[in-house]
Parts: sequence; C-alpha cells; structure tokens
Amino acid sequence: MLKRLSASKPAVALGAALAASYIRLIYATSTIKREPADTVAKLFEEHPQILAMWHGQFVLLPKLKPERPADVKAMVSRHGDAELIGTVLKKFGMDLIRGAGAGKRRRNRGGATALRESLRALDAGATVAMTADVPPGPARRAGEGIATLASKSGRPVVPFAIATRRFLTLPTWSAFTLNLPFSTLAIVIGDPIRVPPGSDADTIETGRLAIEGALAGVTARAYAMAGARDPLSKIVATKPGLWLRTYRVLTSLGVPLAPLLLAWRTKRGKEEPDRHPERYGLPSAPRPDGFLAWFHAASVGEVNAALPVIDTIAARHPEVSVLLTTATVTSAQLARDRLPKCAVHQYVPLDNQGYMRRFLSHWHPDLAVLVESEIWPNLMLETKAQGIPLLLINGRMSTSSFRAWRRRPGLSRPLFSAFDLVLAQNDSLAERFAQLGAARSLDVGNLKIDAPAPPADLPGRKELAAALGDRPVLLAASTHPGEDEVVAEAHTIMKRKLPDLLTVIVPRHPERGSQIAEQLRNANLKAELRSEGKLPESGTDIYVADTIGELGLFYALATVAFVGGSLVPKGGQNPVEAIKLGAVVLTGPNWKNFTDAYDALLRVGGAKEVTDAESMAETALTLLQDLIPREVMRERADRVIASMSGALPRTLAELEPYLPKAALQHAS
Repeated sequence: MLKRLSASKPAVALGAALAASYIRLIYATSTIKREPADTVAKLFEEHPQILAMWHGQFVLLPKLKPERPADVKAMVSRHGDAELIGTVLKKFGMDLIRGAGAGKRRRNRGGATALRESLRALDAGATVAMTADVPPGPARRAGEGIATLASKSGRPVVPFAIATRRFLTLPTWSAFTLNLPFSTLAIVIGDPIRVPPGSDADTIETGRLAIEGALAGVTARAYAMAGARDPLSKIVATKPGLWLRTYRVLTSLGVPLAPLLLAWRTKRGKEEPDRHPERYGLPSAPRPDGFLAWFHAASVGEVNAALPVIDTIAARHPEVSVLLTTATVTSAQLARDRLPKCAVHQYVPLDNQGYMRRFLSHWHPDLAVLVESEIWPNLMLETKAQGIPLLLINGRMSTSSFRAWRRRPGLSRPLFSAFDLVLAQNDSLAERFAQLGAARSLDVGNLKIDAPAPPADLPGRKELAAALGDRPVLLAASTHPGEDEVVAEAHTIMKRKLPDLLTVIVPRHPERGSQIAEQLRNANLKAELRSEGKLPESGTDIYVADTIGELGLFYALATVAFVGGSLVPKGGQNPVEAIKLGAVVLTGPNWKNFTDAYDALLRVGGAKEVTDAESMAETALTLLQDLIPREVMRERADRVIASMSGALPRTLAELEPYLPKAALQHAS
C-alpha cells in the first residue's frame, strides 16, 4: 500500500494535495464507462446506505462522490497511512469515521467505536463508505462487521467497484491497486443487499457471504468493462509442466495394468469385483433427467462430510439429482445406507483420460464438487475441459503437501486454477489454495464439525449392550497398523487394576480384522471377531469389530475412545463423532488432518493426548475409574464442538449460485 506516514502535518497536507490531484488526473484523462449508465442515480437511490468496496481497489473512491448534496462518511482506520487517506477524502467532501475491524490481528483498531459512529451516521441520514475486507486478510473475504452494521442499522449494503485498464499492483495483503492515468475507467454499481435487523449468527453469516459474492461480481464486471484482468482473479494457468505431462502420459500408457491393479485390490478386499466396470468409466446406472450435481468423496470421512450437504440440497431442491462417487468399499457401503433417494452412487474411475472422458460422456454433470483433498489431475482437467464448474469443499492440505505442490508450479498451477471455488476448513488453508492458483478460496469452517454423528441405534445393539454388561469399555477406533499392538499392551497394563476390562478395536480397514485377531492371540489375549457373528464373552480381552458402518454403535457404548491414525503418521481421524455420541477422546500426537478441532480440544482439556501404551493406560484408567474428570472432559469437549459449528450453512450459501435458478427460487 502507500508508504505509511508518521511525518508532520505539512508533509501530510502536501502528500494529500498531490494524491487528490493524481486522482483527478486519472478521471480527466481516462475514457469512463458506467454500469448502469446513470451511476449517480443508482449510487444514491438507497441513500443513506452502506457503500462497500474491496480494500485493494479504493484509490478512486473519493471522486465517486458526485457534486451534489449527499452526506457521505468514509471509515478509515486509526493507524499508519490513515492520516494521509483521511486528508485526501476530505478534499473530495467526505467526512471521516475513524476505526476499522481488526481482522485476525489482536490490536485495537477502533472497530467498536467505528460501529457506533457508523450507526449514528446512518441514523442521521449519512451514507457510510467502507471496505468489506480488513487487514491482514485474506483479501476479498468480507468481514462480519459490514453485515452486522447492515443488520443493526436496517440500511442496505450497495456494492461497487472501480477499475482501470492500466494499473500497478503492489505486494500487499490486498494486492493494492494503483490506478494509472490515460486509461479506460469502469464504474459498476451493484444491487443493494439487505441483512434482516436483529439477525442471529447464521443469518449474519449468510448476509456476509451475499455481500462477498456481490462484490466479487461487480469487481469482475468492472475489470471486464475496463478491458483488464483482475490481479486477484483466477491466476493464469501455466502450460502443463514436465511433471503433469509425464503423469498424463504414464496414466495413458498404464491402461494394460489397470486390470492387474484392480485384481490385486480385490484380493485385499478393497474392490467389489462386480463393480469393476465403473472403475473404467462404464456406468452401472442411467443418468437422471435434469440438473445433476456430482460429488466426489474418497472414503468414509469425506462421505460423512459431504452427506449433510447432499441431504440439504435434496431437501431444498427436489429438481436436482446427485451423483456421488467414492473410491473405497467402506464408503460405498456407507453411500448405499445413507444417500437420499435422489442420489446415485458409483465408484470413481481410475485417473485415466479415456476412463474420465467415458464417465463424463455418460453422466454429463452440471456441477462437480470434490471433497477435502481429492486432487486427481485427469479427473480435474477433463472435467474442466467440458466447461463444468469445478468446486472443492471442506478443502484441506497438509504443510508437506503444500510445499510439494508449490515446488512444482507446472503441475500445481494448471490444476488449482481449474477450481472455480475452494471452500477451505480455515484461513491458512484458504491461503494455501489461493497461493497455488485457486481463483476464489474462502474459509468457511470444517463440515465434519457440523456432520451428524454416525448412526448408533443399529440392529444388534441390545444384544451387544447385554454382552458388555457393566464391564468398563475402552474403544480403539479407526486404528492403523502399528496401533493395535500399542492398544493391546495398554489393555494388558490396565487389566491389572481393571480385571473385567474389555477393549474393542475397530480397524480403519475392516479387512485387517483376522490379522489383528491372530496377533492378539499370539500375545496370549483372548480375541473375538464381530465379522464371525460372535459377541464378547466374559473372558474376552479384546473384541475386534471388523465390520462396516458400525463405528457409531461402539462410540455410543464405549466410555473412553482412543481415535486412531494418531500414534502413527496418518494425520489422525475425526474426534467429533466420538464426542457427539458421548465418549471422551484420547489421541496420539499425529493429528494434523484435524488441527483446528484438536488444537481447541486439547487446549481446554476436552481431549487427552497419549504417546504410548503406558500413557494410554494411565489416562484411560483415570477416566474409566473416576466419573468427575470424565464428565468435566465431556462438558468441555461439547462446548468446543458447539463453538466451531457453522460450516454447513456457509458451504450451502456458497453453493447456491451454482445450482439452477429454479432451485434457488424453491429455496427462497
């Protein structure tokens, strides 16, 4: 941005005079285009109102105010270059409101005072001009403040944008634009957006997203009218680099190996043999008539994140059909059990150009929505080549993956720039996707926080509960190789003080059940397999629940749950399901896939971290034997999960523009 000034008042006055003259020069030497033609009338037909713009494009704001009696006050922060900006605005007849939102910064920038002054100004009949995004970013993410102001004041937000064909972009958080003279200058005024007075948090968020979307629209239109490319629009994809070209060639040449791959996976229980054709892009079901939204979720966790979105779309928009593709047997079973009637499940084709073209030729989806981290080059590029809007929801990416993608722009840029929209789980993830080339990347939260708990009232629950009786139960959920041994050792330690202890292991991949049972028996532990139709007996040490779709049942019946994938470097599994079903959660130290949730839970004592068999046994014993710390831990976990919810309505609000108009009318 402009260099921050802490100079004397004469220096500020001189700088302001030069800046004002420069702004007038731009207007005087440029060809001006307006939308609508009478922007003055459009601009003030809702006066008093809240004029909204993006921080990076506010240079030409002062001259927007017409030479007419209309009281306009601009919100300017209390810090840095604000003194210069405020003096410039005064030269164009604008009064100031000092203060602005702090964004993610902790320092006080006068936001509360600015809100009070803005409410007074609007009540007195003045229009308030303000930037919707606030430092330190991310850029073009509207803050809650502008929606709150609209709600409390009852006045509409009017989005506008000014762009020039010639400009410089400075390396700041908002990609601050310095417009140049002798150019084409476009002014676009959008339609007013109203946020209902007294709105609750969800409605405020819906209003915020509406403001953000409207600003994105007028900004894109202004740059198009000016004949320029928006510096923060979709980054121009580089030509496919060597890595991407090599991948495309190898996946084409690898077609003869596909049957061998599927046969190997089938022997390991990872494929359904009668559905192999789907993996070659051959459909096993007809395409539904009308608008088809295609969701792709790799496995059970991603399907659980997507199901509430799919269910809500199905309920609100019956004219929309859904195709869900997955890649694992367990997720296919979950899809069969829980998809709404309007949805069809298929296995996703192997990532080959020919298979994907065959798949797309049959299904012709009108919208493609990938879930979390499903970055398959051929799937994405073939989808985009057919002009299908491509979105990523609940997006996440590990630090190591981000670094690897960033080192290979010839691979990452063509892929991530293919996304029309990325909805990430937090701010830092949204920024990662943006840096890799995503056109629009927003933080909306984690859908897994909002997802309902897995079903617990399943057939056989009464029989299982009777078999458990009053025995203390430690559950090890979603375990990976290397964790079962630790759980077994912890069980042995704990049994010295709790001789009737029962430990239940639910492996992440049920096909490992027999192998786990054999390992346990070799360690002189009595183990039973649920897949064999057996229930735990009084002498059973460890019950291996190697079945599909029953994790919720065991969470509901267990007292303490160790959530796996965390003692080995797998990134952890979702703790929210266990918490919602009443279990207290233990985790290992590897939980990078659920950083936000575990950070918050561990910080307040809503979960406990263990590192080995000894610490697992010690922590679990305390929780199993003492009700008070267990209830305190459960209460804290419930509060954390409640505070982190809200991703579902935000995600749905961002998906709405991609659904057909009929669906939007139905939703309203």
